[in-house]
Amino acid sequence: AAIPCSAYRSDWGSPRIEWKFQKGSSLVLFYYGGELTDPYKSRVQFSPTSIHFSTVTREDTGKYICEVVGSSSQISKSEVNLIVQGRSPPRRFCPPGSPPVPWPGRAGPCPHGGC
Repeated sequence: AAIPCSAYRSDWGSPRIEWKFQKGSSLVLFYYGGELTDPYKSRVQFSPTSIHFSTVTREDTGKYICEVVGSSSQISKSEVNLIVQGRSPPRRFCPPGSPPVPWPGRAGPCPHGGC
């Protein structure tokens, strides 16, 4: 699952980017100081324009907030509400062009482009 950061502005030089995860009244720093925080390190890839989950579960349901601060202190923020439904086991996503990888609960490799 990819979550875009529409707040990112390439013309802001090298902006500071923070991601936060909000579920109910709880707010967790997700990406801060140039690093993903635990427990996201093992299953999330960061780019300035998005975050990409290799697996998602219903626990990931919530609001993802991207905040970008430019070198001249300008601020932009975007929010995405992610809803993960169903009772199936976590789904593994394979980035297009990646080699197939076996994974539990399924016979054979994960096909290119997603499972």
